[in-house]
Formats: sequence, C-alpha cells, structure tokens
Amino acid sequence: MSASTKPLEITIRKMTTEDLPRVHELDEMCFNTPWPLRTFRYELEENRSSRQLVAENEHGLIVGAIVSWLVVDEVHIATLSVDPDFRRQKVATRLVCVALQEGIARGATSSTLEVRAGNAAAQRLYYRFGYQLVGRRPGYYQDNGEDAMLLTLHELDEIHLKVIGCMK
Repeated sequence: MSASTKPLEITIRKMTTEDLPRVHELDEMCFNTPWPLRTFRYELEENRSSRQLVAENEHGLIVGAIVSWLVVDEVHIATLSVDPDFRRQKVATRLVCVALQEGIARGATSSTLEVRAGNAAAQRLYYRFGYQLVGRRPGYYQDNGEDAMLLTLHELDEIHLKVIGCMK
C-alpha cells in the first residue's frame, strides 16, 4: 500500500433483510456452490443459533459477509465471503474478529470451521487466528469432491483475541 493510499474504511454490522441480495451476490462471486438466497434468509430470520454480519465500506457497499453459528459453546464459521475487488484489505479479518467476539459474549470457548484443502488464502487467514488442523473430511465439497480441512481454535477467549489484535 502506498503512502497516498488510505486503508479501507469499513463498518461491521448485523445483516438485514435488505442486505440479502448483495450477500447472495458475494457468495456467488466467491464459491463454486454458493448458498441459495433462501438459506441466507433462513439464517437471518429463523435460525436462532445463527449470527450474520456484513462489512460495509464508506460508500454503503457491502464488501463482505459472514454467517456463524453458536453450537453449545463453540462458534462454527459457516460461510465467509469477501468481494474479490476488496480482498487483502483486512475485511475477512475484521469479520472473523467480530464474529468471534460475539461468540465469546454468548458463551463460546472454542471455534470450528471447514475450509477447502486447496484454499491456501483462507487457510492462512485462519492459521493467523490460531486455528489448528484437527482432521479432514474426504470428498466434502460436492462440486468437485475436494476434501475439507477441519480447523479448530481450542482456546477462544478475550485474552487470545487481544494477543492476535482483535481487541484493544
């Protein structure tokens, strides 16, 4: 980033019904098998264990989205997408930070997720948070039979989030 380029200003906020078309569009941009729009609507309107966040830039454009679930005491990151034009600007990092903070506030002590074995960029993101590889799900992704790597963040707490820079 050059000295004249200012960092991307984003606001992380709760997803609304009005956001669903753009969130679905992001999912289609990012994944070979995107979630149907009705799935995002279900997460937003009916799934009580679900939390949905969007990252909105200073012009009001949604540039990222995350859906996570609280399963007993574990935050499960279900999906995370960032507009390809806004990648490598900490959008995903900010979304994961806020999702984990909200999970802690709701009683979470760990976090899990699945990531494509071939998605090195996403793996780097999660490893920076302290996630560890705990298993593989062979043939998990139906579009091409790719394996999923099962990652877990075992000790999720505010101290950990401060150490990795999520909390001041």
